[in-house]
Amino acid sequence: TGPMSSECLGNLLRITLSAEYFGDKYLSLSVLDQSGTAWALGEALAAQCGYTVTYSTWGSVELRASALSCHSHLQKDVFTVTLQIKASHTPDMKNATTHLKSASCHYGLWSPRELICESNYMEVSVRREVPQTIKDFVQDEPEEWTHVFPEAKAEEASIWQIVFHQPEDKRALLVSNAWSAGYGLNSTGSRVVLRVPYTAAHVQLAEVGVLILALQAARLCRSNQMCSLQDQGITFSVLRSSTFYKCQWLILMVDTALACPVDGVDYTNKTITWTVPKYIPPLSAGVTGFKDVLVEAGVDLHKLSAKEMASRKYVLLNELNAITMKIPIGAEGGYYKTSVNNGQLGAKYTINLFLEHQWEDNKWRLTKHTIIKEIETPFEQGEVSITNNLNLSARLMNVTVGTFLPDVELVNITIEGVAVAVPEAVQHGYLIHRTRYANGSKAYVIQAPLDAPSVKKEYMREDMRAYTLNVTLTFFTHPSSETFVVPVIVLSAVKDAVLPSARGFCDGRNLHLVITHGNVDQNWLPFISDWHLTQEAAQKYNYVLRDNGTHLAISVPLLSPHVSYEGFHTSAIKASFHLTLRDGITLAPRRDFSASCTFPPSELIQCLPNGTVIITAVKLVDVEDLDTALLVLRDRQCKPSLVTEKTATFKFNVNTCGTSRMFNSTTITYENEVLYFRPGDDTPMYQLKFLCLYAVKQTAGVQYEPKKNPPPSIKAGSGCLTLSLKLFKEKSYSEPYQESEYPVVKYLREALYFEVELLQPKDARLDLNLDDCWVTTSQSQDSPPQWHILVDGCENNNDSYRTVFHKVKYSLRVKFPQHLKRFEVRMFSFVQGTSLLQE
Repeated sequence: TGPMSSECLGNLLRITLSAEYFGDKYLSLSVLDQSGTAWALGEALAAQCGYTVTYSTWGSVELRASALSCHSHLQKDVFTVTLQIKASHTPDMKNATTHLKSASCHYGLWSPRELICESNYMEVSVRREVPQTIKDFVQDEPEEWTHVFPEAKAEEASIWQIVFHQPEDKRALLVSNAWSAGYGLNSTGSRVVLRVPYTAAHVQLAEVGVLILALQAARLCRSNQMCSLQDQGITFSVLRSSTFYKCQWLILMVDTALACPVDGVDYTNKTITWTVPKYIPPLSAGVTGFKDVLVEAGVDLHKLSAKEMASRKYVLLNELNAITMKIPIGAEGGYYKTSVNNGQLGAKYTINLFLEHQWEDNKWRLTKHTIIKEIETPFEQGEVSITNNLNLSARLMNVTVGTFLPDVELVNITIEGVAVAVPEAVQHGYLIHRTRYANGSKAYVIQAPLDAPSVKKEYMREDMRAYTLNVTLTFFTHPSSETFVVPVIVLSAVKDAVLPSARGFCDGRNLHLVITHGNVDQNWLPFISDWHLTQEAAQKYNYVLRDNGTHLAISVPLLSPHVSYEGFHTSAIKASFHLTLRDGITLAPRRDFSASCTFPPSELIQCLPNGTVIITAVKLVDVEDLDTALLVLRDRQCKPSLVTEKTATFKFNVNTCGTSRMFNSTTITYENEVLYFRPGDDTPMYQLKFLCLYAVKQTAGVQYEPKKNPPPSIKAGSGCLTLSLKLFKEKSYSEPYQESEYPVVKYLREALYFEVELLQPKDARLDLNLDDCWVTTSQSQDSPPQWHILVDGCENNNDSYRTVFHKVKYSLRVKFPQHLKRFEVRMFSFVQGTSLLQE
């Protein structure tokens, strides 16, 4: 208990370093021999000497030591291991604290042959036996040993050399050379030990068949018998070797073959299936009489009873040819650990199984085979939940990210492209803390003020603002040292929008609009229609544009291209100026403002003393199709001297352009009009009457006589006229029937809409009038029968449903309304007597 704990597990000792004490420290592990010398447990030495170091997802460190490991002290049936741990907060191990942990375990009766398949090494220990006749023999001259075999050690009992059996030849190594090659060799008073890392040079991979080889062992296949069973091959790491050791004056040889399964694991239907063959040829050379003695299994080196396995839904099958374990993925005894695949977060389920198989044969009598198997399921991608719990009273975005497994740690947060370590995030206004749950998992909570500069604020609608937190979290996994990122984009809608407000006013010749900024329009831009109002653009039209951070002020002259004139009265002119604030990124309209004022008409006219009149006519909003260039005075030859899109300015003398005069005793009044005529229409659609009054200083009588004009005369004209007659689909006369649509099907009394148009010439002085219109049953206009729908330009009084005329108005399509006539006729059929003419 405490920072370090130990546990005896058969022929293995486990020492665990707690995560609470050592989880956040850098460690250096060493094992002490009996002289007190520390041997650092690197990967190579650990595999060679019988030590396994693992780092769990939960942050703890586990050391497993074999009972026959190097530097352990074995006395009778008790073996003792002393571990030295140095812990430091820095990777250079400065100011490290040293901890010692000594643990002893009792190991009972040894089997003649024991094999261990650890995660980083294979180990076999066999009993040393000397024939009785040799034991009774007395050696007279033991010193002659070194003369015969100088390579052998002088001790009474020691390993001399090891021979590896390769497919092509045999290779012998002395003990010293074998140690240099990474092999672990040792001998005790009763046993010979060989330990081999999986990466050793003489280790081979070989397939062991589950079905056929097991049947051969049971002698069920005969030469005259068909065996059609499928062979399921499982790969083993195999080392075939013989170890020679000296006993008194003899050299004895033992079989130290090793075989450990590499695969044999399958994942189907959310279940792990682990299969181990019972009969393993490399371990059964020259063996007969194979017999099962015991099969036990468990988790984390703890054996489980049948009842315990059933409660966890484990299945252990001891079949004729193989031992199979089935574990539901996610079952008790295993754990999930975080995994990263191509930057994607996921998880793998891990369980540390072990299997102990004991069997008897004629060669070894009893063999105990212990297999430790850490099984890890394939990568399964996961999703990271992100929950936003807005604290409106504190104006805090409270975002929970996760849940994560205990092996995940948040290392930094990227704010506006800058990576910041978690402890430094507070300097940017962010508070980050970790939440732990009862099952060991955790989540991270990020608190960011709504008013933090990195929180994006955007106006949504009415009084709503959208606050967007956009950061990226970088995580680190222990002990695999993988990294992954989680983008966190959270939006909160808050009713705290203060929209800009405005007031408008006017002075003598200008309209003014003053906008008070709110808290949503920092990036909004002023637009007049689709025209962005910048300082440069304002100067072009002599506008005044000012923004002091709290207010935006615009001043526009009365006679400006962007002023709209809505109406005239005898005493005032109504003018309006419209401004739109648009989003600075999307240019979507956000807020509309306008200023409307009335001006005296005197602002539009100047009556100069020399009799010159300057009058400015303005375009009204309800006459959109008015072309200011076509405005005229009473004398239509008098046209404007200056034209803009919305104004036309005339400059003329009072004695010209059809100006009329009126006199009284004190003043002379000059009167004229600005007129607009649509082509072909003598009735003006726009009429602006204006007066100039001059004081009378003196008068003089003038006699005049009007000149009589000759009476009007009519001259006959001739020319080519082009006309068309069309049938339209609706009363709006917007879409005529095309040639491809004829014949057109109509029903009795259904309306037919006809249009007759003068196509050429386009002369506004011409008027089109219809005289007679009639209907026939064929395309020949003279064929009988006939029925008149217009007679002398009028409806046919004999019609049950009389023809209806429709007025033609000016439009974009109709430039000369006097060139068109439209009328409506109800559908009918010709009859002859009481018979209907089918045509």
